[in-house]
Amino acid sequence: MAVRFTTLLAASLLAGAAGAAQAQQKTFWITVGDAAYAQLKKAAPQAIARESRSLTAQEKVHLVEVDEQQMLKLSAAVHNELKRCGGFMMHRSEAEGLATLSPKTQNATLAPVLVRPSYALDNQSAITPLVPQLQASNIAQTITDMSAFTNRYYTTTAGVNASDWLKNKWTTMAAGRSDITVTQFTHTGYPQKSVILTINGTDNASEVVVLGAHLDSINTNGTTETTRAPGADDDASGVASLTEALRVMLAANYKPRRTIKFMGYAAEEVGLRGSQDIATWHKNNSVNVVGVMQLDMTNYKGSANDIYMYTDYTDSAQNDFVVKLIQTYQPTLTIGYDKCGYGCSDHASWTGQGYWSSMPFETSFTQDNPYIHTANDTYANMGSQADHALKFARLGLTFAMELGSDGPGTAIPDKVETFSGSLTSGQKKTFGPFKATLGTFKASTTGTGDVDLYARKTTAPTTTTYDCKSDGSTATESCSINVTANGDMYVLLNGYTASTYTLNVTYKPQTP
Repeated sequence: MAVRFTTLLAASLLAGAAGAAQAQQKTFWITVGDAAYAQLKKAAPQAIARESRSLTAQEKVHLVEVDEQQMLKLSAAVHNELKRCGGFMMHRSEAEGLATLSPKTQNATLAPVLVRPSYALDNQSAITPLVPQLQASNIAQTITDMSAFTNRYYTTTAGVNASDWLKNKWTTMAAGRSDITVTQFTHTGYPQKSVILTINGTDNASEVVVLGAHLDSINTNGTTETTRAPGADDDASGVASLTEALRVMLAANYKPRRTIKFMGYAAEEVGLRGSQDIATWHKNNSVNVVGVMQLDMTNYKGSANDIYMYTDYTDSAQNDFVVKLIQTYQPTLTIGYDKCGYGCSDHASWTGQGYWSSMPFETSFTQDNPYIHTANDTYANMGSQADHALKFARLGLTFAMELGSDGPGTAIPDKVETFSGSLTSGQKKTFGPFKATLGTFKASTTGTGDVDLYARKTTAPTTTTYDCKSDGSTATESCSINVTANGDMYVLLNGYTASTYTLNVTYKPQTP
């Protein structure tokens, strides 16, 4: 997990041959959450945000250029003062960071094919017999095998070998299935590759379900070729939980209707770099990913409840679906809720591209495994068992099969609202707010006289401030706006002359 990421990255920057290439880069662009940014300002007052935007109601996210010394100061402050994850994501350029902050990136290319799953639990007859077949002993073996690598750091030989090992393991498991492919995703700037197993859907293959965990590991003291960073919990446990879910699905010869992808991400510990590349690729290629689950640390039970749903930078409707899965297929488990802040794991990469994501986690945020990012993140320090991770393997299986077994989802229907009236010369009338979601917001008028039409996002338009307008010489006007995130839309009509009008407003409504 990207917890305490500031400490980790800063230390690794100064760590021998493995960090040499990174250390040559004098400055870095990061997007950083409020709490971590406050610590950065204390430690390095000269580090000024280039841009700041509110991505949620809870916090702003800031784009900052920092040098290595500022990164070191930020690392110490966040680790010592906040006792929490770093709260930022690294970017290759200022433009990339700005794109992360821009709401217009949210599903813009997906709007024409936007499909929300029904989230109905209608595959219990197929799934229920499989749940008891998942075994903690198999999860334990995968954890043991992965943590046997000296480390799985994204620049080391062992990190590369760990990626190859996972590809070979999944390939062997899927042998004989012509509908399954296992590939490695090559990233720019570092040698470790992500691993992607794809089960092609039968009759609804264009809709995709993603389950992921990260395959890399890190040591806070700086990770070189010889540094021990077993990463048994962080995140061999997540990979192992997914692998066991996959094993049972394959043993049952399960063939989904939707396409399902299992992913082992590279370079999560240094700013979610692997998952950012992959989520961006899916967005740029207009792939209709209908659900994403991240399993980052699943085998350390440090809190009272069994599974914690993280509610920030995730999708609330999908989170409710995940809770229903737990209650239905593992009814004895208890569920907690928490937040982990900006950029705490790979689900944030998908959320940033406008996809629906969830991250169930092993503990509450402040009670996570104290051994992670050290040489002591071992299978033995999780009690030499994998019983807790088994709960997440079962959850992953039910998530994959409930979403994967469905046919095409129901596209959100357009809502049409109609208003009629009259305007005197110079009279203006505002309509809204219209609660719109991703798609096209269109306003049009017919009538008599001369009516001018204006529309705007977020706040009411004026005749000089608007996002679109239509001001011809009649009452027949039309304009449209591409809606790239949930928001309020407004329309203004201006009677250029005395007029009558019929206003039609068409948009995709937000779901409850």
